[in-house]
Amino acid sequence: MALPGLAGTDHIGFTVPDMEEATRFFVDVIGCTQLFQVGPFVADDDWMKLHLNVHPRAVIRTLRMFRCKNGPAFEVFEYESPDQRRELPKNSDHGGHHIAFYVTDMDAAVAHLRKHGVTVLGEPTKMTSGASEGLTWVYFLAPWGMQLELVTYPDGLAYEKTSREKMWSPL
Repeated sequence: MALPGLAGTDHIGFTVPDMEEATRFFVDVIGCTQLFQVGPFVADDDWMKLHLNVHPRAVIRTLRMFRCKNGPAFEVFEYESPDQRRELPKNSDHGGHHIAFYVTDMDAAVAHLRKHGVTVLGEPTKMTSGASEGLTWVYFLAPWGMQLELVTYPDGLAYEKTSREKMWSPL
């Protein structure tokens, strides 16, 4: 059974150590648009724990919403919290994650990242067999170490030839 009323993915939320650095990166390097900003949020009771599952005295210094062309928006938080952990999870850790950006020109996108001093992890990998045949991908790191990815599959993916479900594509 599906979630009643499910219509799609609206946004992805994550926390950054420095909102100004994150804003410069997402706007100036990636090309996102800042939609709005709210905050700070402070609660004197257990509202933060009850509604967000964070320390009751946590403070959301700033929340900014970004849109990066098509796809879900990014709800980016900068928190202060007495029990805040600062290490980033690896993809192999529980809760590990990354965000993938679809690009139409992988070589130009990788060159752009490198021109801006972004750490690109290896060279783009082209999948030549299996369900993801047709996919080219490469990981890179935000200035604060968050894992991100570039993907492209201009001719679709192999699994799409036998499935009614498709991956998103701007084409």
